Amino acid sequence: MATLVVKNLFKHYKNAKYISAQDISFQVNEGEIFGFLGINGAGKSTTIKCITGISPITAGRIEVCGHDIREDAYNAKKNFGFVPDNHAVYDKLTGVEYINYLADLYKVEPEARKATFEKLVKIFNMENAVHNQIMSYSHGMKQKISIIGALIHSPKLWILDEPMVGLDPQSIFEVKNYMKEYAKAGNSVFFSSHNLDTVERLCDRAVIIHGGRVIRDIDLNEYRKTGKNLEEEFIAMTQEATTIQNKERAALRAREEELAKEHGKARASKMIMAEVKDTLDTAVAATESAGGEGE
Repeated sequence: MATLVVKNLFKHYKNAKYISAQDISFQVNEGEIFGFLGINGAGKSTTIKCITGISPITAGRIEVCGHDIREDAYNAKKNFGFVPDNHAVYDKLTGVEYINYLADLYKVEPEARKATFEKLVKIFNMENAVHNQIMSYSHGMKQKISIIGALIHSPKLWILDEPMVGLDPQSIFEVKNYMKEYAKAGNSVFFSSHNLDTVERLCDRAVIIHGGRVIRDIDLNEYRKTGKNLEEEFIAMTQEATTIQNKERAALRAREEELAKEHGKARASKMIMAEVKDTLDTAVAATESAGGEGE
């Protein structure tokens, strides 16, 4: 069963000349560690914001454990825990206060809360810090209390966006081990990272996106048997995709310059944005007519 389904996702920010997510589709299955890869600007953050409900979807469907993020956001969000790349926490709370605050939001029963909290605090070696204010924590400690907060309600889907940045080797080891343990228990881990070696060794599957499009969906359990190097293939694929993207954007700029000669820069800019919107509407309609929204 899939814990996360992303189907024909489109995201276009108002007045933007480029479409940030273009017909992105993939799913994350139970018991799977799923890697989400792409260079800076590929559309990873946009996709994650759509999955977590931070940013509204332009078109398409996202389901978490069968709950549509737009139509049933409450139950969708109950089923995932999110660790952002900036460990957004409340600095003036102690670690215990912060975790209890999140547990209250998720309506975690006292006994389950206590058991989960004690287990995670021990796993991530935070016993001596949880009663201190978070403002006194190091970067790594803030990251770890953010991880504990994301897991206090025992979600089926654990979403991590660059979770190991700033962590020491011991903490990285702890996080990777718990990712394996969490997936082994039948949950799913969605892991966005720039560390290709870690993804290749740790994940069961990975999707590579570029320019807001999926360019490769890889079964890493099979891929490792081939002896190929994921880093080398990633660079080759993204370089090729970048060449295509650069040509598309150069053509768009040339089109805008052509329009500007006739209508002026301000009018040309608006005309280009209208053309981009038309292109988006056409693409969305094509996926819907092909059954993308009805599957």
